[in-house]
Amino acid sequence: MAGHSGSDDRLRDLALLRRVRDRMDREFALPLNVEALAADVHMSSGHLSRSFKAAYGESPYSYLMTRRIERAMSLFRRGDLSVTEVCFAVGFSSLGTFSTRFTELVGMPPSTYRQLAEESAGELPSCVTKAVTRPIRNREAPPFEPR
Repeated sequence: MAGHSGSDDRLRDLALLRRVRDRMDREFALPLNVEALAADVHMSSGHLSRSFKAAYGESPYSYLMTRRIERAMSLFRRGDLSVTEVCFAVGFSSLGTFSTRFTELVGMPPSTYRQLAEESAGELPSCVTKAVTRPIRNREAPPFEPR
């Protein structure tokens, strides 16, 4: 059965990658890093990063940042937390990094997003909601231009 070992390895890797992804979905607010995630599934960090990107189209780090920013957007729509409180609630340890990543992925700073969410009493105008509901990775978000 030597011919099956490659596909068996691939299936095993995919199951492990799903475990890593599920852990990031669950524990996004914890201090996670690729080395710890890789060790948890007995892979090297390089193999995990390459395999994850091949399977999901983005690196584990990028995936984790996207989850954190999505959660931050949700907390801002609730409207009862400051930018700093949201920053730490979703697992960032630096307000500067949070603001930079949020702006890259959403196209506007977190303070602007929070203000728009607040002004519309938790219900953003549909044009804004459409533009920012799902963060865009790799700095693809167009810069927000208030009218």
